[in-house]
Amino acid sequence: MKTIRIVTVTMLIIASTWALRVVWAQPAVTTPAHENQEEQSKMTNEKVIMLIDAKIQPQRRAELVEAARQYVPLVRAEPGVEAFYVAAKKDDPNTFVFYEVYKSQAAQDFHLQQDFTKKFLATLKSAQVGDRVRANLVELTPEGQTHSN
Repeated sequence: MKTIRIVTVTMLIIASTWALRVVWAQPAVTTPAHENQEEQSKMTNEKVIMLIDAKIQPQRRAELVEAARQYVPLVRAEPGVEAFYVAAKKDDPNTFVFYEVYKSQAAQDFHLQQDFTKKFLATLKSAQVGDRVRANLVELTPEGQTHSN
């Protein structure tokens, strides 16, 4: 009888721990790139983190690579940009992946207002096959928090 109680208590602890992780977890939300961007950051000081996939027409790839080479340094120099990378998938070189981190929604809004951003996005859109796919991400370990192994 004592063994059954220990096993039951242990199972309840495991189930409770799992339930808390499920409830507290905030998974990435995947939305088409053209949808409303208000959901990206509900707090003005919350980071905006995005992962965007864009499938490119093969015949436009070289043009987009050159445009990205000119664009990326300009974006990285903007105030409020913490990270900005453009890469291609190894197994699909015509799919470009953008990893973007902004200090706040205001920083991303500033970025989207820049003429060079508007120009690059127009070039990207004209070279795309279908819509971009955006995953809005949430940082799991915000600055100032440490984790132990």
